[in-house]
Amino acid sequence: MKRLVLGNLNYSSWSIRPLMVARKVGLPVEEIVIPLDFPETTARLKDISPTAKVPLLIWDDQTIWESLAITEWIAEWAPPGDVWPEDLIARAAARAAASEMHAGFPELRGKCPMDIRGRELPPEMTDKLAADIDRIQEMWSGLRGEFGRNGPFLFGKWSAADAFYLPVVTRFRTYGLPLSGAAADYSSAVLSDPDFLKLEEQAKAEPWWIKYGPDGRSSGYLKQED
Repeated sequence: MKRLVLGNLNYSSWSIRPLMVARKVGLPVEEIVIPLDFPETTARLKDISPTAKVPLLIWDDQTIWESLAITEWIAEWAPPGDVWPEDLIARAAARAAASEMHAGFPELRGKCPMDIRGRELPPEMTDKLAADIDRIQEMWSGLRGEFGRNGPFLFGKWSAADAFYLPVVTRFRTYGLPLSGAAADYSSAVLSDPDFLKLEEQAKAEPWWIKYGPDGRSSGYLKQED
């Protein structure tokens, strides 16, 4: 059994990171989407996951949970250079950038939940949100300037660092947040990548919605057109 268990592609940023890595390297897995925030979601995940969370990679007798761990597992499965840059210095920088996203930017993530198909007004620009935006702008521009000479992505050629920042790119578009210069160029490259465009169409076609309110998250089914 080889399965990659995911949450809603439209909303689950942690899911689409290893999903994009798996698709980029042609990992032969069945993609299973379990819609989040329904009454039965936790029970379904508890049956297969030690954390009852997504994403989850099931590879024969192995169970790998957590997006960064799955990404590293795929990097060991794939040929060198397909997931992380081959150059030692660039590879270290790519891992650092991915780890910073993995653990950081709480204000952006809290005020701007990922919604690939959505378009929302910008949230109130707090000092913390502005600091997150400034750091992302600085990072993307800096990495493009230092490592991105031979392609449109952070390290020129696509890498897992781009998978980790893909949900951030979509947040900037969804909420109309400011980007300029090399960071704006990078955002455009990510949003025009054929693999993202396929993912975007799948996200748009999903029948579920998730809403974020003062009492937490709620979910339901979109009304079908007659």
